[in-house]
Amino acid sequence: MPLRRRILSAALIAAACLPALAQPKYKPQKGSEILWDKWGVPHIFAKSTTDMFYLYGYAQTEAHGELLMHVMAGSRGRSSEIYGPGDGDKNLKTDRWVLLNEVPKRSQLWLSQQTPEFRGYLEAFAAGINAYAAKHPDKLSAEAKQVLPITALDIVQHTHHFVNFEFVASNRLMNARDTETAELRMPESPYSPTNMDMQDGSNGWAIAPSHTASGNAMLLMNPHLAMAGEQSYFEAQLVAPGINLFGASQVGLPVMRFCFSDYVAITNTVNTNNGALQFAIKEQDGGYLYDGKVLKYETAQYPFRIKQKDGSLTTEIVQVQKTVHGPIVRRDNGTPIALYAAGLDKPFFLEQYWKMDTAHNLAEYQTQLKRLEVPMYNILYADRDGHIEYLFNANVPRRTGDWAMWTKPVDGSISTTMPHGILSYDELPKQVDPASGYVQNSNQPPWDAAWPTMIDRAKYPAYVSSFFPLFRSDRALRMLSEDKKFTFDMLLQKKFSTRMEMADRMMDDLQSAVAQYGSPKAKKAAEILKNWDHTTEANSRGAFLFYVWAQKFIGTTVGMQTPKSMQNFAVPYDYNQPLTTPRGIKDPKLAAQMLDAAYDETAKTYGAPDRPWGEVNKFEINGQSDGNTSAPRGEAINGVSLPGNGGPGNLGIFRVITWGPMLNGTKTPVHGDGFTVALEFSKTGIKQAKTFVYYGESSQPGSPFHTDELPLAEKKQWRDVWRTRKEVLANLSSKEAF
Repeated sequence: MPLRRRILSAALIAAACLPALAQPKYKPQKGSEILWDKWGVPHIFAKSTTDMFYLYGYAQTEAHGELLMHVMAGSRGRSSEIYGPGDGDKNLKTDRWVLLNEVPKRSQLWLSQQTPEFRGYLEAFAAGINAYAAKHPDKLSAEAKQVLPITALDIVQHTHHFVNFEFVASNRLMNARDTETAELRMPESPYSPTNMDMQDGSNGWAIAPSHTASGNAMLLMNPHLAMAGEQSYFEAQLVAPGINLFGASQVGLPVMRFCFSDYVAITNTVNTNNGALQFAIKEQDGGYLYDGKVLKYETAQYPFRIKQKDGSLTTEIVQVQKTVHGPIVRRDNGTPIALYAAGLDKPFFLEQYWKMDTAHNLAEYQTQLKRLEVPMYNILYADRDGHIEYLFNANVPRRTGDWAMWTKPVDGSISTTMPHGILSYDELPKQVDPASGYVQNSNQPPWDAAWPTMIDRAKYPAYVSSFFPLFRSDRALRMLSEDKKFTFDMLLQKKFSTRMEMADRMMDDLQSAVAQYGSPKAKKAAEILKNWDHTTEANSRGAFLFYVWAQKFIGTTVGMQTPKSMQNFAVPYDYNQPLTTPRGIKDPKLAAQMLDAAYDETAKTYGAPDRPWGEVNKFEINGQSDGNTSAPRGEAINGVSLPGNGGPGNLGIFRVITWGPMLNGTKTPVHGDGFTVALEFSKTGIKQAKTFVYYGESSQPGSPFHTDELPLAEKKQWRDVWRTRKEVLANLSSKEAF
């Protein structure tokens, strides 16, 4: 039975277009204000916590109104109706996925389960969005206005969609695939536009007083997501009685996932958990087999409208067929594949983050962490008392088998494969105040979070996480461990490192291979690499050549998740030796031949085998910055296009910039260093903090705060975090009083 079919039905159209729930009116107390600094960061000083949420919604709409309305429409399953199918049918895929997984229906239940206090915050946030839209109707397009009014339900709905059905379970699961592949691979990344994978996700460091020169804890927030669109981070300061938070979260979320106060600081990275399990269903007699019995599908229909180029509307119906595991999301060679998504009984994601943000010490923080309302993400923590923690946070389904078994659909006709609950906090990999003096994660499996204080894999179920090397995390471990005592300046400098760990590890062996077996062309290439400094600075000559060789040596993405990708190394990966394995060249003659081929390919693709990195890779914001490379790239916004630095994390570059497709001789970022914060505590609060947001603080058309930080990106510069009203007033752009 198909998942969807096109029809025209007045009754169904009416059902799909029920008016939004009435939004309670709300007005903040007099005296609350938003101070916008010269970088476009809103500093919200509110008379109450509820007022603070109101002003936060107001500020998000002012800075990202068009984007905000688009993502809210998508989480309702209505983006195609208002905005059309989208480039590459992006909106269409979103609507189908949201409705197939019954996000709107479940969100109504989740909203009803919120505490009265937190629901009040959600309603105030939504009211702030509506208040800005009402006061500034000229700032929103006709399409954006169709999404109004926003309600508390929209906030829950968007959070549910974004977290559970973009990160935990991406809509790429609707794509049919070969279920017989024996290749071990991770689930696809929720944000991959081209050759990206999970390995390019984020960096996070928490450094204990024992490892710093000042005796203070430090923390680095460095998420890597798309450079525009729904994954955009919005930076802000939120101040209310007893509260002073600084950080960021995605547009549309009312709480900060990346946050610090004078007490605690938290950051996140995408982890290697698989909370989206797939089951191969055996159909029989109009139903499906389960433990020898034929069960009937649970069915539902959800219509949605699609705006055509001429403005007319067609209607499509998403046909939902649910098994005991979850809905059928696709068919592989005729076999129905059902999705089990962990965390669908966890409605308090936002409240947990809010209470972690506002914790005052490790005990209060851990009380919230143990709720496991957040279905995925590594979470790293530091506080002014000097504590640090890494948690492989996830709703890990309790089940049988190992990681490899669950990388493809398993037999759904027997109950023995069905998960039973999730692992508890105590059963998850973690490190609290380790002897190493730091915890870190760069999207690798959790085992080396505090190397050399390793987490013993044998103590955890084999399905908890995958096991593979990652040069970017090795680079992080090297930078963290090479200095006995960290300074804040070191933290700032190392964050922007563009040095390739893979080049450092492999270059001597590659040079030896070419000296013995290389053709004249390979020796020319080796000479270029000999003079290269192993970085991807704008003026680096040799980076392209090594990158192309690495793609031949490992694979197109340079990711080492499979046995095949590591077959050319002489020494295999040993997770107890992350700084030295894998290493070496198994077949030097083959490696030399690869460099010969890479010489020609680099010249053809990039214009010369030693083309400077920044002549091709340009820092700019354009129509593909959100990672949707099926969209036209268009011109650089505000005409800003600068020589770029940084590159693919899989090469071991800590400063991750994922460059999109080549067009007219250049590549531009689609993913990587967006919002970034480095901070140091004192014994009584925050001693110092620096920040940077690649794509600026506003995506609104014509905003001066969209491309103003690109020169900082080019120069690898930080900007100050201002947290006192006096500091903000000294760097004021505009002020709004309520």
